[in-house]
Amino acid sequence: MTAGLGLGDAYEITLERIKAQGGEKARLGMAALMWICYSERPLRVDELCQALAVEIGSPDFNPDNVPPISTLLGCCQGLVIVDKGASNVRLIHFSLKEYLCSRPDLFPGAHSTMAETCLTYLNSQHINIIPLTFDDIRGVPFLQYSSIYWGSHAKRELSDRAKSLAIKLFNQYGSHISARVLLEDQAECPWIFGPPEGDFVFTGLHCTSIFGIAELASTLIEMGDYDLNQRDCAGFTPLIWAAQYGHEQMVELLLALKNVDPDRSDTPDNRSPLWWATLNGHERVLELLLAREDVDPERRDDYGQTPFSHAAAKGHEGVLKLLLERQDVNPETLDNNGRTPFSYAAHNGHEGVLKLLLARKDIDPNRPDNNGRTPLHYAARWGNKQVVKLLLGQECINLDRKDHSGSTPLQGAIAREQGAIVRLFEAHKTTTASTP
Repeated sequence: MTAGLGLGDAYEITLERIKAQGGEKARLGMAALMWICYSERPLRVDELCQALAVEIGSPDFNPDNVPPISTLLGCCQGLVIVDKGASNVRLIHFSLKEYLCSRPDLFPGAHSTMAETCLTYLNSQHINIIPLTFDDIRGVPFLQYSSIYWGSHAKRELSDRAKSLAIKLFNQYGSHISARVLLEDQAECPWIFGPPEGDFVFTGLHCTSIFGIAELASTLIEMGDYDLNQRDCAGFTPLIWAAQYGHEQMVELLLALKNVDPDRSDTPDNRSPLWWATLNGHERVLELLLAREDVDPERRDDYGQTPFSHAAAKGHEGVLKLLLERQDVNPETLDNNGRTPFSYAAHNGHEGVLKLLLARKDIDPNRPDNNGRTPLHYAARWGNKQVVKLLLGQECINLDRKDHSGSTPLQGAIAREQGAIVRLFEAHKTTTASTP
């Protein structure tokens, strides 16, 4: 950079040099900076080069337009480098991204441009000919990014052209490779390492529910004959996807439709939209679902666990407070293993949840599960020091209760070499012994 100038001034001078190249070089240099700055994750060299070769709106992708990385780096005038270890492209310094993001005039409509680029690529004949069983994406490196992230960009800025391109994609989505790429990217997909048996089911409405693009979903519903409660190949309905990711507008849109079943569960584990909202701590979505009389807040999954149980296990205090306001929620419901929400909160070290529950009169903090283990057993065995300290301070706690293997909470801590926990028990024993 130029001596005597601040980084901002030096970056500005370099940007002017990039623009002064004119023509294709200037376009490539500025476009590369935009993609690296606003991408949802770091881009590999081959991904970026293919993205820059896309002509938005073109019916096909021309591989001859892909620039060599050496050309691209030259067009960026030293502001972009290749991370040799990961083969990713990145900006020369973190402060450059801060500078670029502070200058919205440099890349107006960046996210809409990126969404249109991804969708143009996915709609191209170059991609359309790929079968659903395709596993080798080396020849189409931009497929993964464009399939998984076009919606993230479109959610931020949904242009009319992006909407049109998305609808075009959805018209062939049931047989399009990008649908499978997106579905397999979702963490809860039960067939993530192979194709499902039978027909492939994953619609545009499922896709827009994952991304939370309510405006686009509304257009789809008006245009098409969608089964609003249809489960996809992962076993999820559109409402489950929207509830899982906390997309409030999408949930509101779906709940306003008269044919939507707000309590329809998934097929992997029989978990409802409310269950998914509580699991991930989405309080506003929870409120929307609880406002419905046809939603059961006590609905168990195949493991006998209620939404309340999972909220306790995850430490979502706000969710628990909302559920505890209802008369039809039991905070002591046992799952198939005989475990209570209190037990899971102790196991996972959620001190705030335990304090919330201990303030109630309908909680038994000594309740054993099917293995005879109390919450204190789990807290001690897993080394949750603050939880053990909290429980030891409760007069009602039974320190010497044995599980079905004959082990007390202290013995369980010793067996697992939880030295800090053992010292807490020893200090508690000394204190109680000296108390008159």
